[in-house]
Amino acid sequence: MHPSHDGFVRVRGAREHNLRGVDVDIPRNALVAFTGVSGSGKSSLAFGTLYAEAQRRYLESVAPYARRLIHQVGAPAVGEVSGMPPAVSLEQRRSSPTSRSSVGTVTTLSNSLRMLYSRAGEYPPGAPRLDSDAFSPNTAAGACPACQGIGRVHDTTEELLVPDPSLSIREGAIAAWPGAWQGKNLRDVLDALGHDVDRPWRELPAGEREWILFTDEQPVATVHPVREAGRIQRPYQGTYTSARRHVLRTFAESRSSTLRARAERFLTSGPCPACAGARLRPEALAVTFRGLTVAEAAALPLSELAGVLAAGQAGGTARVLTDDLLARVATVTELGLGYLSLDRPAPTLSSGELQRLRLATQLRAGLFGVVYVLDEPSAGLHPADTEALLVVLERLKADGNSVFVVEHHLEVVRRADWLVDVGPGAGEHGGRVLHSGPVAELAGVEGSGTRRFLFGAPPRPAQAPRVPAGRLRLGPVTRHNLRGLRTWLPLGVLTAVTGVSGSGKSTLVDAITPGLPGVERLVTVDQRPIGRTPRSNLATYTGLFDTVRKLFAATPDARRRGWKAGRFSFNVAGGRCETCQGEGFVAVELLFLPTTYTPCPDCGGARYAQETLAVRLRGRNVAEVLDLTVEEASGFLGDVPAAARSLDALLDVGLGYLRLGQPATELSGGEAQRIKLAGELQRGRRGHTVYVLDEPTTGLHPADVEVLMLRLHGLVDDGHTVVVVEHDMDVVAAADWVIDLGPGGGDEGGRVVAAGTPAEVAAAAGSATAPYLARALH
Repeated sequence: MHPSHDGFVRVRGAREHNLRGVDVDIPRNALVAFTGVSGSGKSSLAFGTLYAEAQRRYLESVAPYARRLIHQVGAPAVGEVSGMPPAVSLEQRRSSPTSRSSVGTVTTLSNSLRMLYSRAGEYPPGAPRLDSDAFSPNTAAGACPACQGIGRVHDTTEELLVPDPSLSIREGAIAAWPGAWQGKNLRDVLDALGHDVDRPWRELPAGEREWILFTDEQPVATVHPVREAGRIQRPYQGTYTSARRHVLRTFAESRSSTLRARAERFLTSGPCPACAGARLRPEALAVTFRGLTVAEAAALPLSELAGVLAAGQAGGTARVLTDDLLARVATVTELGLGYLSLDRPAPTLSSGELQRLRLATQLRAGLFGVVYVLDEPSAGLHPADTEALLVVLERLKADGNSVFVVEHHLEVVRRADWLVDVGPGAGEHGGRVLHSGPVAELAGVEGSGTRRFLFGAPPRPAQAPRVPAGRLRLGPVTRHNLRGLRTWLPLGVLTAVTGVSGSGKSTLVDAITPGLPGVERLVTVDQRPIGRTPRSNLATYTGLFDTVRKLFAATPDARRRGWKAGRFSFNVAGGRCETCQGEGFVAVELLFLPTTYTPCPDCGGARYAQETLAVRLRGRNVAEVLDLTVEEASGFLGDVPAAARSLDALLDVGLGYLRLGQPATELSGGEAQRIKLAGELQRGRRGHTVYVLDEPTTGLHPADVEVLMLRLHGLVDDGHTVVVVEHDMDVVAAADWVIDLGPGGGDEGGRVVAAGTPAEVAAAAGSATAPYLARALH
């Protein structure tokens, strides 16, 4: 039998990243879980080898033009892969969605809703029928002209522009004006126009103050500068610009983040008065369906929208369109996302939510014979929501597809048909397949780090909850689905905030602000990327790269050539490779295919000029040092105090497997969060600090969770307060205090269902968390 027909994907000699010539056979038409500690090589096998090879074959089959470029695209380092069907990848890596990207655009549900309003909406008498584009705030045909489809407008007030009315204009009463010559010019132009710039602001007539701050006029006046000794200053024509006009233009047009941030201080933001925040033209908002405008329908939680669509009787076109929309909404609610609304901005979604939305879109595609490669689909899911996810994965498999998941959630792993366990450690200590077979057979594999958690939880040392050192009162909080919520957190202990997805956990911890009594110092460690481009990496974020560059600049070779530390930055002309501008890769345009990025032909991805790479520190050039893992670098630079401090902090939070030069764009949200925590820990702690972490165990193997939790408990033992939003019940069970929100998501949540010790919350009635927490405790 031909190997591709025997029901297995066969990998031979995989050497991608840290894989060590891996040979493995994986069944098709099965739910296969890839497990192992963080950095063991499971993603290198699932994504870097299997998915990359499927993608390469697709490109190879497309066109001769693409085939000529395949050698540049970079095939995975593998001897042979046979029996691999076409693949679809759903990774956690988030793009940078704009504020115009929403749940509706990610899932394409907005297209269906707009079509429903266009074809089956109730129009005012005599109104012409609108095309579906007229119901989109992202098109010229639909966007409200006053706010360009954003829904909000910026403006300002006299109080913001002139915080101290006792000052005169010359003394700087108009704080929003620029400094230096520009500000002086505006004051001189006002003086030339006949305004009194030396009189206290509050004494100027109201009409004059209004004109100075808000006029849209731009009069020109001849300015005669005051003569200064030794300087010749000739009269010039100066143009006046009001404070409001200056601030709005700076905020809208300046490319300087500093100037935009300064301008924002003088602005208020509110719903657009023309569309009341609906983002659409009046013609589109005049069309209704079952009494709702398209903006009102998009603002409903999807579970409520489904109820509206299913409630009424419809015939013909309306019935076809509502049935299609209901089926599409059902796949999203099935994944536990019924609390989201179509107009929810994509940047406010977690990476787990984004991935499940894409998964819902794939479910509706109805593909057959495909391999779905998923990156931790359970990330950010409450245990109750994980059950729904498993049903969806089983459905994909039942439709004739293979489902490969890189996963840490033990319940998902237990339900898999096949398990590929990679390890035993991270980085150079991993890269081997320890087991490939039925899940139960892992019990006999001695070297597996997954085995001890999968078959009998490790013994947890019993410890009495710590005694709080005080209380931190929160509220009333009214934001998103929290309505006047009041609660309190104990200080000096570890608190876990729990609840189903969308119950309001992150909204609650966002209410912890520096000004609250009991918060001497606040450190919020979220999962936002540490940088938006490949130029930002682990070493640059932690400051470690500054130390490395100084060490290279101090070498005899560098000193002889007169090179300073800047020469060893890949962002600076001179030291970097000019072909790729220090990026390490170049773009290859494939006509009708997406742009592909390939290693730079001159530097081979090293990012530096050859002369720069000639300088060596302890036998390695700067590119080779950036290619070291944190663990390897700890041995290489451990005797340099400034480097050791950063490296030790990264090792403490379980990131020893990451490379120093690993681009920010390749890091998961959980890794980015732990890098931020390490950066904070290396600075040293000053006084009592409240640490707030949003799902710090995301993307972590249970063995790595143990390492991280030891660090967090160490912070509490040092007298600090730690608050974690968490779904891992083992972490919650080890907390001192638990606040459970719910009982559901969206409008069905936003209340404190239970609060107390883990044992007390585990016994609470009406809590979705209680049964899972009880299981973890016992």
